[in-house]
Amino acid sequence: MKYTQLGRTGLKVSRLVLGTMNFGPQTDEPTSHGILDAALDAGLNFVDTANVYGWGENKGRTEEIIGTWFARGGGRREKTVLATKVYGSMSREGETWPNEDRLSALNIRRAVEASLKRLQTDHIDLYQFHHIDRRTPFEEIWQAVDVLIQQGKILYAGSSNFPGYKIAQANETAARRGRVGLVSEQCLYNLAERRAEMEVIPAAQDYGLGIIPWSPLHGGLLGGVIKKEVEGGRRASGRSADALANSSVRAQVQAYEDLLDKHGLEPGETALAWLLTQPGVTGPIIGPRTAEQLDSALRALELELCEEVLAGLDEIFPGPGPSPEAFAW
Repeated sequence: MKYTQLGRTGLKVSRLVLGTMNFGPQTDEPTSHGILDAALDAGLNFVDTANVYGWGENKGRTEEIIGTWFARGGGRREKTVLATKVYGSMSREGETWPNEDRLSALNIRRAVEASLKRLQTDHIDLYQFHHIDRRTPFEEIWQAVDVLIQQGKILYAGSSNFPGYKIAQANETAARRGRVGLVSEQCLYNLAERRAEMEVIPAAQDYGLGIIPWSPLHGGLLGGVIKKEVEGGRRASGRSADALANSSVRAQVQAYEDLLDKHGLEPGETALAWLLTQPGVTGPIIGPRTAEQLDSALRALELELCEEVLAGLDEIFPGPGPSPEAFAW
């Protein structure tokens, strides 16, 4: 396993992040525990979740699965850098009540306590804001974070799905308070979706935040979806199917798969390996549903992409360019 420091912190994390969104909805508890054990055995120490994972009537279920895994002992919690998130409503259907979502000091306090209970741990290493809250000032958010850090319930704070200007606002507010501020940003970033390069990634780099890309295969679009259709009759679904309905996107994905076939490369592994070459990226989030998918993701760590492949990928999936040059002279 390869490790790096998370942004400007001294915290060492693996260059792949184990995403757990499938734990519960698609992957049962024993299989989820097996994936967590296999990841830890491979040296992958960075585990990401969120309080809302499990979804619907099962919100919180994913954290519970991780909690029962920690409870098995064997140094599992001590070896893990644990990240979770707050923002989405934890109300059950028909039971909506004020202050059970977003980033008010009250909800942050309640959400941390609930996550700690489900996770069966006394602290969260990286507590992330799952989305910007346009109603709550950062002064209030940092007040709540300061208390939690002082209590030892969280160690670092990060953001997710923030625009560049909100990263700047958050950290300038923290700096005025003499605090560390955000240390990471979890954003949608992959070969097919590179708009984060315009402002989010430059802002994160300037403020010393580690970039944690989610959906590195863009919902399966970059995982060899056309080849799977042709060879196995496995049709695309969800985001991939919607994207492939566009003829220009389908031609782009076909060119991508043809390029990699020419070089004997697997699409999913290549998409991950490409992210690992990008400036500011700490590690992409992988979301394996099976042990086999975990093994495939781990192989990306050993993959070195030659200049010809990197140039070809940039030609097929050109980035937007930096701001303001992306939209002005």
